[in-house]
Amino acid sequence: MVPVYVINGFLDSGKTTFFAYTIGQPYFRTPGTDLVILCEEGEVEYGPKLLKRTNTELEVIDREEDFTPAKLMELNAKHRPERVLIEWNGMWSFKNFRLPKAWKLEQQMTAIDASTFSMYFTNMKSLLAEQIRGSELIMFNRCDGIDEKTLVSYKRNVKALNPQADLVFEDKNGEIDMTLEEDLPFDIHQDPILLEGLNYGLWYIDVTEHPDRYVGKNITYTGMVMRPGNFPKGYFVPGRMAMACCAQDMNFLGYACRYDRADEVKDRDWVKVTARVDYREFPEYDGKGVVLDASSVEKTKAPEKQVIDFTQA
Repeated sequence: MVPVYVINGFLDSGKTTFFAYTIGQPYFRTPGTDLVILCEEGEVEYGPKLLKRTNTELEVIDREEDFTPAKLMELNAKHRPERVLIEWNGMWSFKNFRLPKAWKLEQQMTAIDASTFSMYFTNMKSLLAEQIRGSELIMFNRCDGIDEKTLVSYKRNVKALNPQADLVFEDKNGEIDMTLEEDLPFDIHQDPILLEGLNYGLWYIDVTEHPDRYVGKNITYTGMVMRPGNFPKGYFVPGRMAMACCAQDMNFLGYACRYDRADEVKDRDWVKVTARVDYREFPEYDGKGVVLDASSVEKTKAPEKQVIDFTQA
């Protein structure tokens, strides 16, 4: 299987700059040939010296209808690549991204120009959401001159679409630290921390990145019950539906919760939960993750707004 690395993003978002830098690093070298497939051409180009020095071949596919498994296998036969790097055109629907069976998607990344993010998020939410949703790494560049409050709101918008992604923010001086507790709209020193409505959604995003902030602390919130069939006895998931950009793009946000009387709550019940936050091994996570240990679970009525709307954050 030929490993494939994909970077998506809109024109001039920094895709070529990132790939050109990566290709040139000693740690990225291999004995074989790398193939770069360019789906749109911006201002930055791959220099011929870089391509020659790194044994990299460059091909251009500039029409969406030409990006097919058959075409990719033609390029595979032509170059016999050891790895493939694809710069996806941000104006193409990522739903149409297809690889041949001989190629395996190794990593998906998204590059975002912070200076134009607001415009794209407002006017092209569905295309942007497709790019972000499957990415493991999302890079905001050109953050110079953008205030921290705005960058924090960008982070929340993206994390609502893909809570598990790693986010990097960079300006001309390098990476920006975006981990300040004071940016949170709730008091993490309360006991318990009150997390109603949108605050629950923002907590869910923050705890995925900073579980150490919450381990050992108590939280309380209203959630809807989900009972996955593969969960062990004594566990359920109290969470909330959330909308990141549009009604067609909703996710259920919730973590496993241990409760001695878990069998008394049913799917879609609304409950008021008070629980202690832990971070530990859990079989259904295939590793460590956030687990709640409930001290109190009380049935309650559904909130007036059942869906958390991150577009209002």
